[in-house]
Amino acid sequence: MKNLCILGSTGSIGRQCLDVVRAHRSEFSVSSLTCGRNTDLFREQLKEFKPALAVCAEKADAERLTAEFPGIRFLYGPEGILEAAVDPSAQLVVNSLLGMMGIRPTYEAVLAGKDIAFANKETLVAGGSLIMDAVKKTGVNFLPVDSEHSAIFQCLQGRADNRIRRIILTASGGPFRGFTKEQMRAVTKEQALKHPRWTMGAKITIDSATMMNKGLEIIEASWLFDVPASKIDVHVHPESILHSAVEFMDGSVLGQMGNPDMRVPIAYALSWPKRLELTEDNVMEGAAVRPLDLFSVGSLHFEKPDPEAFPCLAQAYRAIEAGKSYPIVLNAANEEAVAAFLADRIRFYQIGELVEKAMDSHKPADITCVDDILAVEREARASVLGEIQ
Repeated sequence: MKNLCILGSTGSIGRQCLDVVRAHRSEFSVSSLTCGRNTDLFREQLKEFKPALAVCAEKADAERLTAEFPGIRFLYGPEGILEAAVDPSAQLVVNSLLGMMGIRPTYEAVLAGKDIAFANKETLVAGGSLIMDAVKKTGVNFLPVDSEHSAIFQCLQGRADNRIRRIILTASGGPFRGFTKEQMRAVTKEQALKHPRWTMGAKITIDSATMMNKGLEIIEASWLFDVPASKIDVHVHPESILHSAVEFMDGSVLGQMGNPDMRVPIAYALSWPKRLELTEDNVMEGAAVRPLDLFSVGSLHFEKPDPEAFPCLAQAYRAIEAGKSYPIVLNAANEEAVAAFLADRIRFYQIGELVEKAMDSHKPADITCVDDILAVEREARASVLGEIQ
């Protein structure tokens, strides 16, 4: 039985992770859970999974829950999350935290010798060199939860000696697939928040609309699979059936397909190197994982993204190719620009412009520790805010 620490158990990834645990009680136990402010759901998770350690964002919540669950040890804040991440009883740390707060727990967990299942983009986008150096030194397993990176990871299993010609990273195309640069200048917030396929939080929905989410995934893939960005191609694939693929030196292309369901890559990260049963007969909370019916799908389509209409994609390639601190600037500038757009302070097309200006003005720095990452992040955010004001 594998003991899990789940950082961010009340978020989307955390909830679906617990779906998998619920369906496979003989495979997993839960040693620790952490939450933000959704204490109502957290309370239900604590009742069901009975972790030894639980962490809340706020001290008052931790104190309140301590009175309700005397058998559970409660901590709070970033220090509590760090303690959970390095807790000796956990064999696998699932990091589904949002934002930069996910980097330090991942880094410390790796140094503590923990295997990692990561869904936190900032872990590799901002901390790629630091994190992957630590992974190589400690020899821990570093397993992707994101569906595209899981697909690539699955395609590479058992093929370590075969050289990669390129990675094919698929994208849904978001709500503005096929738009021209001119059309993008007239986009409204209401349009940008209406994804044609997924229901997600506002920030990631906007990242999908600008295709910055795919740009961040390029950076992640480059670090995770030790492949230069020049060998990573983005293919817009509106059906979202092929989750990504790998082309090898002999021209063979291996891809991973399936109906979109995050519990599939989550389950693979939790159970690797084996697979779990996830069929209609094995119903988890909510809808069952549906088998893929290619007759119903009928056909699959692939398109090239337009770099003029989606400049954030080009900036992501620029950031990973430039290296050093540039990916940190890209991520932080984008976060500030998206927040400004959601607050009606800028237009949609200005997101890409602000990211480009932040990249242009940045003086690259070497990254040797987490504090270096956070310092660059602060500088980039201040640069964007200065442009907006």
